[in-house]
Amino acid sequence: MKFAYTSINTHTQKVLHSLKVCRTASLGYHVYQCMSDDCRTIKYQYHSCRNRHCPQCGALKKEEWIEARAQELLPVKYYHVVFTLPHELNNLVLGHRKLLYKLLFDASAQTLLCFAKDKQYMGATPGIISVLHTWGQQLSFHPHIHCIVSGGGIAADGIFREAKKNIYRFLFPLKAMSLVYKTKFLQALKQLIADNKVVPPAGTDIATLFNLLYKKEWIIYAKAPFGGPQTVIEYLGRYTHKVAISNHRISSINDEQQTVTFNYKDYADQHKQKQMTLAAAEFIRRFEQHILPAGFTKIRTYGYLANRGRHTRINDVLQKMKLPLHKGLVKIPLQLRMMEKYGIDTHQCPCCRQSTLQLIKIYYPVSSSIIKRQADDG
Repeated sequence: MKFAYTSINTHTQKVLHSLKVCRTASLGYHVYQCMSDDCRTIKYQYHSCRNRHCPQCGALKKEEWIEARAQELLPVKYYHVVFTLPHELNNLVLGHRKLLYKLLFDASAQTLLCFAKDKQYMGATPGIISVLHTWGQQLSFHPHIHCIVSGGGIAADGIFREAKKNIYRFLFPLKAMSLVYKTKFLQALKQLIADNKVVPPAGTDIATLFNLLYKKEWIIYAKAPFGGPQTVIEYLGRYTHKVAISNHRISSINDEQQTVTFNYKDYADQHKQKQMTLAAAEFIRRFEQHILPAGFTKIRTYGYLANRGRHTRINDVLQKMKLPLHKGLVKIPLQLRMMEKYGIDTHQCPCCRQSTLQLIKIYYPVSSSIIKRQADDG
């Protein structure tokens, strides 16, 4: 499909180009041949772009990440909390994504840690996995943080303490959390504006904007708690590495009219499945809003799951619980992983169905930077 759309952002242009050429000859390919004398079929395996925004890539990386997290989960209840932002902040966030996405991470995590330290709720430091999503079902801009919070934490004496309200749906009181979260975010935002690190759009009355934001209720969703570590892993598998829209949601592309039709769930209308048709340029513009800044980390951990000393802390708790320590990760070869997860034999000939394929040649693209990346990818 060809249409006119140009982004002024160099990083965005690179991402969109990567998605465009993914699994095409532009990125190079491996050539395999069946070694059976009766077959000798040639198979071409095109290279992937490996971009985190690509709906075709990342499945194996996701599996490896989930397996690593499974080594860090304790046998306790976990809660799912979602922190949102008022839509009045959308334009400001779009203009300062890196700074304000980080602030969204920090304000939400600090709010949870603040309530967890209170002895009436927990009196300990919980483990938190935070995931940034920026889209709604219609590809609208809707930044929010999904937090998975342990229903207990490590106290000052090193003992793991269960949360006091572990029997309830909500770990901490939502209205009180909303006030603390709003205050932390807006205080930090005021400082960023005062330091000229965040510049509101021309004509913005800052005092009026902040008065409005302080008066509004900031929405925090507390979803039903997870049953345990296995349920958390299943959730992580579905949502942590999602992109703005997956291929299966795109129902049709009209080259002549230059439109894209996709499926979406209308939460305001009893979660009904509906379809939306957009001009191709508008579809790409909406998708572009969800391209993360270069190098930005969209999954972060806090509390006892914070990076430094994480494995030591977790094994200490397991030891005190008199539970087996987590085993180290085992590197699984690609061929075995593909067979276990998808039932795909990477050596199977597509013609004779025998495991007789052998690599005979690798073609690299012209760009030296891509050549290096493909070489690093193995």
